[in-house]
Amino acid sequence: MNWYKLEENEVTSSVGTSIEQGLTEKEADKRLNKYGPNKLDEGKRPSALFVFLGQFKDFMVLVLLAATFISGMLGEYIDAITIMIIVLLNGFLGFVQERKAEKSLDALKELSAPQMQVLRGGVWKKVLSANVVPGDIVKIQSGDRIGADIRLLTSNGLRIEESSLTGESVPVQKHHQSLNGLDVEIGDQSNMAFMGTLVTQGSAIGVVIATGMKTEMGKIAHLLQTTTTLITPLQRRLEQLGKILIAVALILTALVVIIGVLQGRDVYTMVLSGVSLAVAAIPEGLPAIVTVALALGVQRMIKRKAIVRKLPAVETLGCASVICSDKTGTLTQNKMTVTHAWSSGEYWTITGNGYEPKGDFLKSGKKANPAKERTLQQLLSFGWLCNNASLLEKTTKQGMLRKQVKEYVMDGDPTEGALVVAAMKAGYSEEGLEQHYKRILEFPFDSARKMMSVIVQDKKGRSFVITKGAPDVVLGQCQKIVYGSNEEALTSRRRTEVESVIDHLAGNALRTIAIAYRPLGNKESCKQAFEAERGLTLIGLQGMIDPPRPEVKDSIEECRQAGIKTVMITGDHKITASAIASQLGILSQKGKVLDGAALSRLSVAELEEVVDDVDVYARVSPEHKLKIVKALQARGHIVAMTGDGVNDAPAIKAANIGIAMGITGTDVAKEASSLVLSDDNFSTIKAAIKEGRNIYENIRKFIRYMMASNVGEILVMLFAMILGMPLPLVAIQILWINLVTDGLPAMALGMDQAEGDVMKRAPRSPNEGVFARGLTWKILSRGFMIGVVTLIAFWFTLQANPDDLTRAQTVAFVTLVMAQLIHVFDCRSEYSVYHRNPFENKYLVGAVALSTLLMIAVIYYPPLQTVFHTVALNGREWLLVLAMASIPTVVLGGFQLLKRK
Repeated sequence: MNWYKLEENEVTSSVGTSIEQGLTEKEADKRLNKYGPNKLDEGKRPSALFVFLGQFKDFMVLVLLAATFISGMLGEYIDAITIMIIVLLNGFLGFVQERKAEKSLDALKELSAPQMQVLRGGVWKKVLSANVVPGDIVKIQSGDRIGADIRLLTSNGLRIEESSLTGESVPVQKHHQSLNGLDVEIGDQSNMAFMGTLVTQGSAIGVVIATGMKTEMGKIAHLLQTTTTLITPLQRRLEQLGKILIAVALILTALVVIIGVLQGRDVYTMVLSGVSLAVAAIPEGLPAIVTVALALGVQRMIKRKAIVRKLPAVETLGCASVICSDKTGTLTQNKMTVTHAWSSGEYWTITGNGYEPKGDFLKSGKKANPAKERTLQQLLSFGWLCNNASLLEKTTKQGMLRKQVKEYVMDGDPTEGALVVAAMKAGYSEEGLEQHYKRILEFPFDSARKMMSVIVQDKKGRSFVITKGAPDVVLGQCQKIVYGSNEEALTSRRRTEVESVIDHLAGNALRTIAIAYRPLGNKESCKQAFEAERGLTLIGLQGMIDPPRPEVKDSIEECRQAGIKTVMITGDHKITASAIASQLGILSQKGKVLDGAALSRLSVAELEEVVDDVDVYARVSPEHKLKIVKALQARGHIVAMTGDGVNDAPAIKAANIGIAMGITGTDVAKEASSLVLSDDNFSTIKAAIKEGRNIYENIRKFIRYMMASNVGEILVMLFAMILGMPLPLVAIQILWINLVTDGLPAMALGMDQAEGDVMKRAPRSPNEGVFARGLTWKILSRGFMIGVVTLIAFWFTLQANPDDLTRAQTVAFVTLVMAQLIHVFDCRSEYSVYHRNPFENKYLVGAVALSTLLMIAVIYYPPLQTVFHTVALNGREWLLVLAMASIPTVVLGGFQLLKRK
């Protein structure tokens, strides 16, 4: 039922209650049994054991378990234990993360008011919010958290902060009159109060029309329960890779065993060799290194003020093709700021940033001194006098060095705060105004009057009424206007002039406030607002807006160059949203703007047809946001959705990556998100996308390195067997290479810096496989060369020392290791080893040096020689090793460079 359309008596009649008596206790108990407690349902949650076991169904985890079994068969119990620890640790981390996600509904429940004032049997009493039922008459006042959906029956200056539900950036004025219109969106239902919102001013009496899951907040809870989190591109690719690796491992094991048996070799030896090759084929450290690379990326992103709650989301950012961004606080500063003033036929532009009381006054584009502008002084000072907001200066500690930084915080209504800051920019202070003026009486703002007035007395004993409010209403109460140094009658010509200024400011999406005054006679007293607010003299107008963040426009342009479209989704009005979007470069000439009413008329299929053409969505509801995300995903987009309110949570959860605001964001939004911005800044999203792209490229780098290395190991063993040669490597050497030589450099690749053009490439397709963009050829060609040069080095040494197989195996072992360590520098670039400075990544240089030292220890330290079946090499053998090991990277890299040129 559209309660906002009904008159007060129709509402009370429909719910069967009385505004004078409320419900009886007996009737309330009866309805409580019928409708249930006023609580949000939790839905069915899986048991902790089920969630924990679910962490082990991933394909890469199965790969690790297979590697554990193989290591155990080889007698490598330390390796098996290590891998099991990795499996359990990954499972435990996934379990903790999934259980954390369930807190979103718990956080949502915390928005419910613990108690409410209810009229029962003609007596006002406080009852638990859970026991409130439809039909209860309730009283709300400033500071109350509303505990149910309420149709207002009476109101007195009521203003409610609804940003968590609607995205509206300032408190909403409420009244109790019925509304006309077929479909009025939640943000425009000014005679309704909704569960979870906060009363900032005034009081009211209303009737409860919905409780629990039937409330607007309950609908959001239902969306959270039914919305599924999508698998990320990284998870999809690792699952794909796991399947490939298991298939390769099984085929190679079977192939080696069959070839060996056909050649007449010992079956047990062949099985052992096949299992060793399977170990080589499966990079058992891959999931651990992926996790480490993501964790390192997380640390870098924290420094960029982006806090990651779910590790795979880091990589998903690199695939993002659309960013659906909230306006207030993300694209804008969330600080209402006066940017224009008009008085006596003159415009002033006021500069400055946020609440900082510093800025210039420009007239006709030139800097003006506000102290010399009489009417401007009066406009600004009277705007502050008719005001209850105050600017507070706080000192906070920021950064690693905990440096003290001053910041300004507004105490009071944002609109009034903007007037205070504007006056301070002109040199006024609270102490100075208090010395000249004393407040005698206040008539608070009322949604019916749309004005606020105060009576002040100056040092000479003269009294004035100062009024501020909606321009059309204030103008209607004015008989005079300040023009130049005089006051003159407000003629129809002057009135038309003022109305055109109001339209001009509104056309630029400015919230406009009119300031007027009236001197009081010596014996004149005003006891009522209507007595004071008449016969006024208009001083002028102040236009304000929540301005865009200065750095956001460049970030949006950089995202556009990276192939990422930015879409604004806001609860604000269409005109305001369009103006800000145009300033930021979001709204293109051919771009469309859709409001909530238009969205409601479109089905998801119809929205899919136009969604790529829409740049701005205004006055949207939670269902609309979810609808937009699904339509974009249906068009093949990877969607990043930002938000701060409860209303954003379902869409944040449904998006490929949900981004919540750290400062203004509700706990519900944060719990549903994958990424939290500690500075609520869109530019941080851009930095996170750059980091996400780099992390994925780094993952590709070490997959390329590890797989090429493993192909080399497999081929040297396979070719040797096919050619009837002795095995070039023993099982323990293969395991050592996998766990040490592969691991350290691969981990260092995960810390590599981004290439210069990372933000000038189009977003990756979500369907792109791990081996796309020529990675398969790079792995196979380098792996083939590594295997061949190792086999050549082994054969030469064996020919020179026919009776010393251990020496030939040592040369093969060292050649293979050195070829891999040289090859790792080639993996840093998509182009060639010559494209980047090899010493740029200090971690990689250190990892290669450490791996080399460990290899030298294995071949020269006697106790380790026994374990790893190695002998000390001479200078001639080292020359052979280095010459062979350099060929894959140096030669193929040179071919690549020539081809590119």
